[in-house]
Amino acid sequence: MIHKVAAFYQFAALPDYRELREPLRAFCAGLRLKGSVLLAREGINGTVAGAPESIDALAHELAHGAMFGGRLDHLELKFSTAETMPFGRLKVRLKKEIVTLGDEAADPTRQVGTYVDAADWNALIAAPDTLLLDTRNAFEVAMGTFDGAVDPDIKSFGQFKDFAAVKLDPAKHRRIAMFCTGGIRCEKASAHLLARGFAEVFHLKGGILKYLEEVPEAQSRWRGECFVFDERVALGHGLRETGLRERDKDTPRDE
Repeated sequence: MIHKVAAFYQFAALPDYRELREPLRAFCAGLRLKGSVLLAREGINGTVAGAPESIDALAHELAHGAMFGGRLDHLELKFSTAETMPFGRLKVRLKKEIVTLGDEAADPTRQVGTYVDAADWNALIAAPDTLLLDTRNAFEVAMGTFDGAVDPDIKSFGQFKDFAAVKLDPAKHRRIAMFCTGGIRCEKASAHLLARGFAEVFHLKGGILKYLEEVPEAQSRWRGECFVFDERVALGHGLRETGLRERDKDTPRDE
């Protein structure tokens, strides 16, 4: 059986996120989905897998159902497949942030960088005045990244603000293009940089996964594999599994 995998997130005001946990868990369990979903006051972030019709039912409920009442109207949603179930169980957890940065000024619902579609990404990062920045953890960067990207050499996304404070200068770095796996870390990071006075901040809409899905390999500036936080470990162009099915169970989940 081929399993359908949905990765999704949206920054949205969810003051009732604690009350949403059990209805969402029960809905996913009823569809026999497995994976991980995070709920916080600032939004939702998750990756789940199951039968194609079950994934489609969840996607419809999130975007159009009564549970969230239309608040997830800009849900960033990406689909891929897995030859075997990539998760062991279902988890719906409450968090302070759906991706942890620890900067209250970084609020993507107030300000966020400029989205760049996958089709336009190559032209942006080829410009000589663009600083290309990978916002992921060091072990992810080691598996693959874009040509010419700066590695912040961080162990977790929470360290990004320290890297930015030391290594980035609004007067010097006038144009920054950043990327991450699915887009969520870049939204937080771009909000952080804008709050610090950076003038032009761009980020890859849909992240590396959308780029690998849409950009032909012959035109790609991506090198290596893209780490994903499930049992598939890594994906390549066309979101194909690369065959690495061993991973460190204690790997922290940033996305």
